[in-house]
Amino acid sequence: QLQASGGGLVQAGGTLRLSCAATGFNLGRSTVGWVRQAPGKEREGVACISGGDDATWYANSVTGRFTISRDSAEATVYLQMNNLKTEDTATYYCATNFAPMTCAIVEHHIGSLGVWGRGTLVTVSS
Repeated sequence: QLQASGGGLVQAGGTLRLSCAATGFNLGRSTVGWVRQAPGKEREGVACISGGDDATWYANSVTGRFTISRDSAEATVYLQMNNLKTEDTATYYCATNFAPMTCAIVEHHIGSLGVWGRGTLVTVSS
């Protein structure tokens, strides 16, 4: 239902743009989050865009480097990642819920996200 793409291998300081597309429902009006999981670590929310007003939230670790955006016409959500660091290496997932939600879910209650896409691997080399 959700498909994340755009990952790859990049050197530290480089950029990548991840995309999240959906089948079966319209991401153009949904609150959507990006969540990552590094090897051996727990999942963490990194960014979120709210349905309706497109307000955004970012984890402190990515603030100023990552930008989440939405193309409503294409019903696609993007995560622009600049100045990548080795600690950004992880599998990145986009996630949402069928029911309306706020970005507080991505920030504090990742386990409550009910719709997940297949992740895309981001590897940042030093």
